Amino acid sequence: MSNPLFPDDILFLQRLLRSAGFYTAALDGFWGHKTDAAMTAFNARFDQIAAALSTFHPRSEESIVTLHPKAQELARVSLTAIRNAGINARIVSGTRTYAEQNRLFAQGRFGNPGPIVTKARGGHSNHNFGIGWDIGIFTANGKYLQESPQYNTAGQIAMKAGITNLEWGGNWVGFVDRPHYQHATGLIISQVRQRFENGQPFI
Repeated sequence: MSNPLFPDDILFLQRLLRSAGFYTAALDGFWGHKTDAAMTAFNARFDQIAAALSTFHPRSEESIVTLHPKAQELARVSLTAIRNAGINARIVSGTRTYAEQNRLFAQGRFGNPGPIVTKARGGHSNHNFGIGWDIGIFTANGKYLQESPQYNTAGQIAMKAGITNLEWGGNWVGFVDRPHYQHATGLIISQVRQRFENGQPFI
């Protein structure tokens, strides 16, 4: 049996698999043989993309595998461009379920500890649809840099690489998010959410 990406939310996984073209059965939230077969096909596509493009540190791979296959391709190509420029970057966050997004949204709010790191509730972030990912930059000895001018440099490098459909949060107006990258859809977030929840393609 395949190992599900999101064992606590099978419906979420089915939506991702169906919107990516791997699952055609009912969105019922139950793990059956059709969901298992779709997960196997999804994992096989991940292996194909990884073999065709670059592979990275296990931390990056754990995040990339959660992404829609089309976003996996952009993530690998953009990270390759950034690392080839001498920046020690890894992908540290990929797809989040709505519940995971809501927990992150609560950080720094409602009396919870920690800094505010997102303005989006569950269902309102491209991380929730398999098309958004964040990078982290590390020193040579593996220390994570939460703040660094290299985030801006990395984004500029990725955008100058001419990667079709790549969007960088450093170019946003208002809520600038330099570690964030995503696969552009041409849709507003509510349209992406509706298609995702219905298991329909949106990229």
